[in-house]
Amino acid sequence: MAVSALPSRPPALVAHARALRPVERLCHITGLFLVLSGLVHLLVFAVDGGPWDGPVSWRKPVTFGLSFGMTLIALTWVTSYLRVGERLRAALLVVLAADCVVEVGGITLQSWRRVPSHLNMETPFDTAVSMTLAVGGGVLVVLLTGCALASFRHLPKGPAGMARALRSGFAILLVAPASGAAMIARGVVLTRTGHQQAAYHSTAPLKPLHGVSLPAVLVLPALAWLLSRTSLDERARVRIVTAAVGAYAAAVAGAGLRAVLSR
Repeated sequence: MAVSALPSRPPALVAHARALRPVERLCHITGLFLVLSGLVHLLVFAVDGGPWDGPVSWRKPVTFGLSFGMTLIALTWVTSYLRVGERLRAALLVVLAADCVVEVGGITLQSWRRVPSHLNMETPFDTAVSMTLAVGGGVLVVLLTGCALASFRHLPKGPAGMARALRSGFAILLVAPASGAAMIARGVVLTRTGHQQAAYHSTAPLKPLHGVSLPAVLVLPALAWLLSRTSLDERARVRIVTAAVGAYAAAVAGAGLRAVLSR
């Protein structure tokens, strides 16, 4: 009796991949590459050992690779709901992808050199890397602010609750680069005044706030999308999204309060 061959890939996945625009495909591949880089460095840490915390550790290429990769993939998806021109969105995504590669690449390079990636001005090369990362962070702030403004200027597309999820997700996401900029600014001041070790330790209180706010633009829209696949009516879905936004905002506020008390 003949056995029919099983499909190698789910049809829905194939259809989705074929429907992607070239710039979206580029960003997905780049994001997956960055995630893979983070996972590879997790294996490096398992083999090489060393401290997990501190300015020089394998933690940085792991966490930055994973976070930047997932953020790039998430933003590629959620910006499809924004009412912006396709050319503008394509340009935004290309710059975003390049910025993510530069940020993760600089951090990874310095980790392999066994020197701090941020706030390191020991040599001209280290200073150039630190300044490049700082400028890249500034570019990220501009891009994310533009996306947030676009979500509030025109009602985003999508199922019930998606507009609220997107707007709230982008608003919370902006806390991440803002806290990152605050860490760098404080660290630069300490470094310039000769307190290098204090500069490295000064970033610790804001790291939880930075980490908690970053996934908001993925978590909240993903919830709205998943709810659209249920039998709940629109009002119920909007209420659930609203409750999730409140809970997420409370978590971010708690991380912010912790940062203030730690200082």
